[in-house]
Amino acid sequence: MSVPMLDLAAQNVVVKQKVLNGLSTLIDRCTFVLGENVTGLEADLAGYSGAAFAVGMSSGTDALLVALMALGVGHGDEVILPSFTFFATGGVVARLGAVPVFVDIDPVTFNIAPRAVEAAITARTKAIMPVHLFGQLADMPKIMEIANSKGIPVIEDACQSLGAKGWGKSAGQFGQITGCSFYPTKNLGAFGDAGSTLIRNDESLTQKVRRLRVHGMEPVYVHHEVGMNGRLDEFQALVLRAKLPFLEGWHEGRRKNAKWYMQRMKSLSQDDLQLPLEVVPDGRHIYNQFTVRVKRGRRDKLQAHLKAQGIGSAIFYPISLHKQPCFEYLGYKKGSLPETELASEEVLSLPVYPEMTEAMLEEVAKSVLSFYNDSK
Repeated sequence: MSVPMLDLAAQNVVVKQKVLNGLSTLIDRCTFVLGENVTGLEADLAGYSGAAFAVGMSSGTDALLVALMALGVGHGDEVILPSFTFFATGGVVARLGAVPVFVDIDPVTFNIAPRAVEAAITARTKAIMPVHLFGQLADMPKIMEIANSKGIPVIEDACQSLGAKGWGKSAGQFGQITGCSFYPTKNLGAFGDAGSTLIRNDESLTQKVRRLRVHGMEPVYVHHEVGMNGRLDEFQALVLRAKLPFLEGWHEGRRKNAKWYMQRMKSLSQDDLQLPLEVVPDGRHIYNQFTVRVKRGRRDKLQAHLKAQGIGSAIFYPISLHKQPCFEYLGYKKGSLPETELASEEVLSLPVYPEMTEAMLEEVAKSVLSFYNDSK
């Protein structure tokens, strides 16, 4: 049995008819941008996340970009963020002429290390941007304590973690502002690019975000800032509203599958394969990815073994941001961020989507176990 890394067909069947019916209405109404579906989705997302406000955006990238813009981040400012993340987290900082200050991660959660954040703060630090990677929250109480003591705003990158919880709160309830992605592969995915910016409790900041996504315009043809075209399409909002009621079930399906893997593969030595640890107190890992660490330099061999048996897998992320060619000018050297660099050499993500059957999970686990048993 082959098992793909992700299969969205089963998920999309659940909402297909509702989306088609809504699309027919949308075509008849001819309101394709910033209409009632966007307004409704924003209210739904605010209610779901626990943030006071949500603003629909054209992508997760633009959701992060507009957050930086709304906080006044600009040329020469420094923004502290992890290097072990998707490119957009660092890319949006550089696009504004600001300086990405990459720091190291906690080796257990893959999230930004608070001690590294504190050490990186300078007089030019304008914002701190922790990433809730793979579906588990960063250590937000410590990060917020550091940020609040210095008067530095925090932007949560929750592009992989809408619905993740920790310390009795959800993603979006810690920092001043949060970026979310609804790229099709996310736990809540659109039928194309889409995102949202969550604002914890600041109405004036929310108004600024809404202006910025339409070129800084309010009212029509009056531009208070140089903004962007970051509007969310009505169709994508329609899809997301159809899917949102299923999101809790999908989260729990991923958690159930992750727990199954943990039990089935517990015989493996931590020196060979380290399973993901759920360590955030009073929380919930939502497993946008089920990411293991393959020790002894055998990650690529395990991935090749899985591929030969029809098992999908992926590496998030093989090249950390501080080692990307476009960031060479920042001057990071090999060994600058040792935990980040080691993670890039060891991580491998396995299929965990909620529609997987136990037979599919067994096929994945059996293939992983056979790699280690055959090599003894």
